Amino acid sequence: MLFKDRRFAGQILAKELTAYANDPDVLVLGLPRGGVPVAFEVAKTLNAPLDVLVVRKLGVPDQEELAMGAIASGGVRIVNKYIISLVKISDEVIARVSAQEERELERRERLYRGNRPLKNLQGRTVILVDDGLATGATMWAAVVTVRKHQPAQIAIAVPVAAPETCQELETEVDEIVCISRPSPFQSVGLWYESFPQTTDEEVRYLLAKATKNGEAIPLGT
Repeated sequence: MLFKDRRFAGQILAKELTAYANDPDVLVLGLPRGGVPVAFEVAKTLNAPLDVLVVRKLGVPDQEELAMGAIASGGVRIVNKYIISLVKISDEVIARVSAQEERELERRERLYRGNRPLKNLQGRTVILVDDGLATGATMWAAVVTVRKHQPAQIAIAVPVAAPETCQELETEVDEIVCISRPSPFQSVGLWYESFPQTTDEEVRYLLAKATKNGEAIPLGT
């Protein structure tokens, strides 16, 4: 299946999640940046609150699309030992890339959230949404982070994903909803007609629009 864009993908995905609609315990968490437009449509349809969980891929130097791990809010870091061994990445390189991505993660936290803490996850049903899963490194980091907050359930919802990634993640969460699992997969963007980079401004706009008062976080905070 080829999706028109992230908004359309979110609308289609939301139709597969109607069992979660109008449940006060449900919280939708978008993985920025590209997962937020998808998550916005899901949250709107389910009548559920929307928040972000900031994650960053740890890309292999000179092969940034290849993930050797990921980091997430709350000090979570996961590494792919197979990739690290295969590419022969040193501890020093891992530390350097991690520090670089940690700075970007903190920048995005300030920009998207300001002083607002992450919503309370304890005892809630958390739906983690992204625009697609290739290696799934950032989603793994998101799941580890959410689990630390003792939710009642964790679900993953994506429009498209590599079949093997879904199989690996299925054992870690209560449910995975994925519309398309094409093989060969190659990349997330291949399955969208329009797949531009989501901007910081778009993320901030959608988060503000999803709140009842519609107040945006001031720029520079």
